[in-house]
Amino acid sequence: MIRSLWTSASGMTAQQFHIDTIANNLSNVNTTGFKKNRADFEDLIYQHQVLAGTPSTAVSEIPTGVHVGHGVRVAATQKIFEMGNLQASGNKFDLAIDSQVGFFKILLPDGTFSYTRDGSFKIDSRRQIVTSNGYLLEPPITLPEDAVNHTFQVSELGEVTVRLANDNNPTRIGQLDLFRFVNPAGLKAIGKNLYKITPASGEEIQGTPSLEGMGGILQGFLETSNVKLVEEMVNMIVAQRAYESNSKAVTTSDSMLGTAIAMKR
Repeated sequence: MIRSLWTSASGMTAQQFHIDTIANNLSNVNTTGFKKNRADFEDLIYQHQVLAGTPSTAVSEIPTGVHVGHGVRVAATQKIFEMGNLQASGNKFDLAIDSQVGFFKILLPDGTFSYTRDGSFKIDSRRQIVTSNGYLLEPPITLPEDAVNHTFQVSELGEVTVRLANDNNPTRIGQLDLFRFVNPAGLKAIGKNLYKITPASGEEIQGTPSLEGMGGILQGFLETSNVKLVEEMVNMIVAQRAYESNSKAVTTSDSMLGTAIAMKR
């Protein structure tokens, strides 16, 4: 009975973590480019009281053993890089990737790089293309002083053009590349819709949009969060009931211990 108390407690702890994960997903249902998290669980060590295959007679053996588990724990949390819906914004500086393959590369203030699916870019006072937090897009795109902002165009292949004043022909001012990873789930989420490389993700693989397995770039669109409200609500109900079941196992074990102690009275 003492074992069941700790086993059930581990179940309650795991389901609380599950609820925390679901709550984070729900809180980011309107976050541009957000990728939902999934909690993975694994069972704990087993106490083997009788091993399978132990000889029972001279000509036979025990077919199955006696094993008692000790609960559950969180094994991993995984980002699910399933593509979200595309939503037209009408803003020329909004960019979306039309498949789940590819990330924009962002230069951080400390000189390191991060990656994002959030294409809600802006233009700053220096006419640079930046994120909502003012981080530079990599490679950097800067509009010329005499550029007409509303003529800013990005093709599906990532070619950036703009029309200069007194010139009716578009001028190419840069090339926007995308980046992919062997294991994107291994990227480290650092907040602000950004990810950083880890040994598990592998190094970046640079490519041209719409080529080399990369997604294409859609101007004037944003990728919405891939969180599905109904799915998360169902997961929440399941986690809540599992938590209640484990708490019931704790109270049942406590009641059985109380019965055993009361036998002496």
